[in-house]
Amino acid sequence: MKRFFLSLVAVGVATLMSQTASAACGSVTIADMNWASATFMAHVDKIILEKGYGCDVSIVPGDTMPTFTSMNEKGEPDVAPEVWTNAMRGPLQIAFDEGRLHAANPNPITGLGEGWWIPPKTAEEHPELKTVLDIIEHPELFPYKEDPSKGAFVTCPAGWGCQLTNANLFRAFKMEEKGWVLVDPGSSAGLNGSIAKAADSGENWFGYYWSPTAIIGKYKMVPVPFGVDFAGSENWDGCIVKPEQECADPKPSSWTKSEVQTIVTDGFMKQGGEANDYLAARVYPGPIMNGMLVYMEDNQADGADAAVEFLTTHEDVWTPWVSADVAAKVKAGL
Repeated sequence: MKRFFLSLVAVGVATLMSQTASAACGSVTIADMNWASATFMAHVDKIILEKGYGCDVSIVPGDTMPTFTSMNEKGEPDVAPEVWTNAMRGPLQIAFDEGRLHAANPNPITGLGEGWWIPPKTAEEHPELKTVLDIIEHPELFPYKEDPSKGAFVTCPAGWGCQLTNANLFRAFKMEEKGWVLVDPGSSAGLNGSIAKAADSGENWFGYYWSPTAIIGKYKMVPVPFGVDFAGSENWDGCIVKPEQECADPKPSSWTKSEVQTIVTDGFMKQGGEANDYLAARVYPGPIMNGMLVYMEDNQADGADAAVEFLTTHEDVWTPWVSADVAAKVKAGL
């Protein structure tokens, strides 16, 4: 009877400790954005916050502007792991200044961004092509299939915001005069396919893409520095990103810096405690993130599956984000 009583006490203490830990963190809602890296990050956060900190975590569907609006106006969801902030820098700064939202992590992924890329084979065989300025002097190295006397620059599909940006930079660098053609790949699949075909066949390719993405990770694409400085926000925001009729005189410029942040509500910031410390500490190295996106694509894995794979195979990356005690709890809970 004494042993039975003591066992009941032990169970009660353990339950109380678990409930206390959960209460300390509380209920957390995390936005599951509709692209691969964001859904992967959301599920890693879910596992670590649940298993390591005792949070009660719910995953809710999200997208950049709807999630920002809901967090800003309604205070939910609590966490948006991967928010690309360039398109809403003004409203977001107002929300920061007024204390409704906070940047829990201003740089959760390294090596990310948009820009112009070439395959690694091209970079290896033509070390003289160090910048965009170098490349655009050699259209003959990137022949356009419909007119090999011209060079092909592959842009975004029609309807994407980056189509305007690339078209205006194409004009700013006077690429048509230098013998280039602006090639619309037709779709996201067409853009990916053009890179895959070139990389698999050892052909040169020059065009727009962004990271982190599976295609960049799979083919080890090389970002090309523009060779010119960023020409200022007036040129970029007031011309480069606008339709051609609103951008009469685009200036050559490097790509604007891409900013991604982990955003949390004021309520979470005040109650998150150690969970906030975790979010602030977790930074994914770009090559690791791209590798996980390749894993997701090759294995048709969703965010939940990829999160388990990451936590199992990349302990060296994530365990420094948390205490040894929390890391042990997460490992035990996988």
